Amino acid sequence: MIDKTKSRIDILGCQIDQVNMEEALAFIEKSIEESIPSHIITVNAEIVYQAQKDKQLQEVINAASLNTPDGIGIVWAARQLGFLLEERVTGIDLLDRLCSKAVAKGWRIFFLGAAPGIAEQAARKLLDKYPGLLIAGTGDGYFKEEEEKAVIAEIKALSPQILFLGLGAPKQEYFIRRNLKYLDKAVCIGVGGSFDVVAGIKKRAPKLFINLNLEWLYRLLVEPTRFKRQLALPRFAWLVLKQKWRGY
Repeated sequence: MIDKTKSRIDILGCQIDQVNMEEALAFIEKSIEESIPSHIITVNAEIVYQAQKDKQLQEVINAASLNTPDGIGIVWAARQLGFLLEERVTGIDLLDRLCSKAVAKGWRIFFLGAAPGIAEQAARKLLDKYPGLLIAGTGDGYFKEEEEKAVIAEIKALSPQILFLGLGAPKQEYFIRRNLKYLDKAVCIGVGGSFDVVAGIKKRAPKLFINLNLEWLYRLLVEPTRFKRQLALPRFAWLVLKQKWRGY
């Protein structure tokens, strides 16, 4: 397992693990093998900025089992503060790699989130890509607060080793934090809007944008309504530079 005392770095009060994709996969595999319920957060600049005003969210992030560096903003911030993050470990890439491994390992997967039918469609696409993938179940994210216990009971009855949640951040993080203790030994991972991409409803950025770490720019170009959300990025950068100048 990862030695948290050596591998976690502080970015604006949020603890990020210095892991690459292979190390994150190894952590999750060991958690499953040892039946350890785990909360994995793929952390980007937006959620760290949001945590500056929401201390409860910051507590949820810091209590998670593993926090991977999702966005290029996190990688940039780490470098500004004197740390090296080898690569981004994004939710959608983690989902894909884990589904690939799940076939050989016999892990059962549950997909919860997105609009009605999307999680099921994403699961079918992944089953086409990875024949033999064990889909424990799917469910949409449009359940009411009073229905949450029934949703958890359904998931628990199906005993998945991995639960992917596409409820959006930070809703998915709070959901996992509340319910991890009821989900037996599942590894729970928030993957935001990944189901829409996997299902083919939305397109992921072309490889050129991904390789240049400009995936955020592509999303802004195809979804101009994200502009207000993207304003968090320069604010995040300014706070990181202040942390750098202050030396803590």
